[in-house]
Amino acid sequence: MLSMLLIALPGMSQSKSEAVVLKQVEALRRAMIDADARALDELVSEDLSYGHSNAVVEDKKRFREKLITGESDFITMELSELTAKISGKTALVRCRLEGQTRDGGKPGQAKLHVLMVWQLKGGKWKLLARQATKLL
Repeated sequence: MLSMLLIALPGMSQSKSEAVVLKQVEALRRAMIDADARALDELVSEDLSYGHSNAVVEDKKRFREKLITGESDFITMELSELTAKISGKTALVRCRLEGQTRDGGKPGQAKLHVLMVWQLKGGKWKLLARQATKLL
């Protein structure tokens, strides 16, 4: 999915670091859908601040726990309009997220604009912060 989005944006040049960050974004998308605890641990900083569109903010422990227990459950998640900008050891990623959810067993929809902050630490890009707003 991610590679198709990048090919669809022919006018944009992309650094190697930006490409690596966008691969991490795709890995996070898959890990969230699959509720993959090991992948989540590898992709997310211990200092995570994860902001939802309803103003709830979670740390890494709570973010991970909700996905693994199904309290937060993405059935599908499509990312579009991806942009990545690198500034030193920090990457800012913006995207549009649309997906089907089943939080706590209740069907729902997500239509969001998302800002993610990734940090290069120990040679790996990890999600440090995320904030979503609802699309109108």
